Amino acid sequence: MAGKPSVLHVIANLVERGTPHMRKPLVAALFALVIAGAGAAPAVAAPQPATAAVKTVLTTVATTAKAVTAGRTATVQAADFAGTVSLSNCSGSVIRLPNSADTDPALVLTNGHCLETGFPSPGQVIVDQPSSRTFGLLNSSGSKVATLRASKVAYSTMTDTDITIYQLTRTYAQIKSSYGISALALADTHPVAGTAIKVVSGYWKRIYSCNIDGFVYRLKEGDWTWKDSVRYTSACNTIGGTSGSPVIDNTTGKVVAVNNTGNESGETCTVNNPCEVDASGKVTVRQGINYAEETYQIPACFGIGNKLDLSASGCVLPKP
Repeated sequence: MAGKPSVLHVIANLVERGTPHMRKPLVAALFALVIAGAGAAPAVAAPQPATAAVKTVLTTVATTAKAVTAGRTATVQAADFAGTVSLSNCSGSVIRLPNSADTDPALVLTNGHCLETGFPSPGQVIVDQPSSRTFGLLNSSGSKVATLRASKVAYSTMTDTDITIYQLTRTYAQIKSSYGISALALADTHPVAGTAIKVVSGYWKRIYSCNIDGFVYRLKEGDWTWKDSVRYTSACNTIGGTSGSPVIDNTTGKVVAVNNTGNESGETCTVNNPCEVDASGKVTVRQGINYAEETYQIPACFGIGNKLDLSASGCVLPKP
C-alpha cells in the first residue's frame, strides 16, 4: 500500500546508508525511540510529550539556570545550530578559517568516514576530488533554510585524523546575504583540557554539553589510528549520526574539534570500539566514552582563496 514509510522501513533505510561508525548506535537509538513511541526518524517523527529532544532542552535550561544561580561570571557564547549542516548520514558545519575572505568559496567540515565514496583507506589522502554532494544548512533553531552544494572534496583522510573538507559552490558572502547565516570560526590553537564544550549535531538537531576530559596519544579503531584525539567527559554521550559534528568551545564560540567516534561495547580497538594507546604502548578501553579529532592544524594548510596547500609552512596534515 502506498503512503508514508513505516518506522521500521525508515530504520532499515538509515541502517543501509549508515557507516560502520554509526550503524550500531543509530539502530539502538532508533529502536529506543520506537519503543518509547517518540518516532524513529526525522522523516516520520511526530510531536510527543517528553521526547529525547525535549528532555535535552529542559536539561540544558536547568543547567544554565544553576550556573546563573551559582554566580558564575565567565562569558559563555551560546551555541546553537546556525552554520551547522545535515548530511545524508552525518553532521557537519560551514567553517571559516582565520584568513578566509568573504568572497572565498565556503568550506564544510565533517569526518573522513562520512565521505560519500566510502572510507579512505589507512594512509590514503584524497584531494581535489569532484563532488556535488548536498548539505542542509540550518538556522539557529535547527530549521533547514537552504540546500548547499559542494563543488569538490578539497581534502579527506582517516589517517592521523578523521576529516573531510568540502568546497562549496557559494561564497561566505553569498550564504550570509541569502540566508543571514555566518560560518563557524575555526580555532587555530590547540584545545585545552577542562574546557566546556558543545557538540552540535545537524543530523539529529541535538546539542550535547560536556567538557574536554583530556587528550589521547593514539586512538586506534579497526585499521585506523588517530593522533592526539580529544576525549570527552561522559556527559557527551553522542550517538550514530553525530559523526562530523563541530565541537565548539563555549567561551570563544570557535570550533576546536570534529566529533568522530566512541567505544560502544567495551571491545578493544575494533570498529565502533576505539581504544586509547599511550606513548609507552599501554592500551586502555573506556566503554561509553566518546571522542573527537582536533582541527587546529587545518588553517595552516589553506592559503589565499581557501585553496589547499599541503606544502605550506606549518602544514602537518597527511599528504597524498
